[in-house]
Amino acid sequence: MALIVIGGHSRSVGKTSVVAGLISALREFGWTAVKITQYGHGICSASGGECDCATADHSWAISEERDRSGESDTSRFLLAGAERAVWVRTEQGRLAEAIPELRTRIADAGNVIIESNSVLKFLRPDLYLTVVDPATPDFKNSAREFLDRAHAVILHNGGGGAQWQAVSLKPVAGRPVFRITPPEYVTLEIVEFVRSNLAAQVTQKQN
Repeated sequence: MALIVIGGHSRSVGKTSVVAGLISALREFGWTAVKITQYGHGICSASGGECDCATADHSWAISEERDRSGESDTSRFLLAGAERAVWVRTEQGRLAEAIPELRTRIADAGNVIIESNSVLKFLRPDLYLTVVDPATPDFKNSAREFLDRAHAVILHNGGGGAQWQAVSLKPVAGRPVFRITPPEYVTLEIVEFVRSNLAAQVTQKQN
C-alpha cells in the first residue's frame, strides 16, 4: 500500500481539488480517499452541527461516503474515481483517538490518499505534498510544523508577495515546486511526479 498525504497552509487553498485531481489522473492505483476534519469547541463530530453533548460521547466519528453526486468533499473523491471515500471528524486536538479505527479502515486498501496535515503526527506517508497560496494570510500551526517533511510544494500563481506573518519557506528550499493557476489544481508535471514516486516506492518494497 502506498500512502499519500495532501496538506495545505489554510482552508480553501485547493487541497480537496488536488486530491480529486490526482485520483482522477491516477485511477489505476485504486484509491481509498480520506478527508480529516477537526472541529472547534461546540461542534459535534458525529453530525457536524452545533452541539452541547458530552465530548466523551462525540469526540470523533468515521463514516464511509456513498453519495457520488459530488456535493461534498468525500463525494467529490468518489466522483473522481476513488474506490472508497472515508470521512474522519474529530474535535480539535483529539485526532489521536480516531487513528486506531482509521488504521483498521485502510488496512486492506490498495493505495490511500489523505487530505490532512495533522495526520502526519501518526502516519508516515510515502509522499507528502503541501498546497500553498501566498494570497491567503492564514498559516495553520499544523502546516508550519510539518512543512519540512513536504516532498514537494504546490504553489498558487499570483501577483504580490506572501501575506504570512513570521513564516519562512526555508524548510522546503530545494524541494520541487509546482505552480498552479486555479481552476487547474493538478498539472501533468504533478501527476508525473506522483506517479514516478509511487513506482519507485513499489520497486523499493518489492526489493
